[in-house]
Amino acid sequence: MDQRVRIVTGLIENNIDRPWPAERLAHTVGLSPTHLRRLFRQETGVSLSQYSKQLRMTEACRLLQTTLLSVKQVAAKAGAGDVSHFIRSFEKTYGMSPTRYRRHVTTLSRAEAAE
Repeated sequence: MDQRVRIVTGLIENNIDRPWPAERLAHTVGLSPTHLRRLFRQETGVSLSQYSKQLRMTEACRLLQTTLLSVKQVAAKAGAGDVSHFIRSFEKTYGMSPTRYRRHVTTLSRAEAAE
């Protein structure tokens, strides 16, 4: 993988709760935003925004499974600026609300523990 793409993925992964506009990331690795977007898609197979969203949703799932944080707190820790938008994105991605997801995962965990 291209070193510049590795740097960008590392920045996003290690600072998931912060916004990372393409312009800022591109400046960090010495590319134009257009060139970074093109290179990123070429190297990873997904767009920069899709990659960020996937990471945020994965982090949200982890937090919902392992903490008792409120949905608002989970959204903030997963880097979502707007809770309503976060909930809609979560529902679109997973087919259920964050609250329902937490209940579902908790129920599955209890069932596995009982076996």
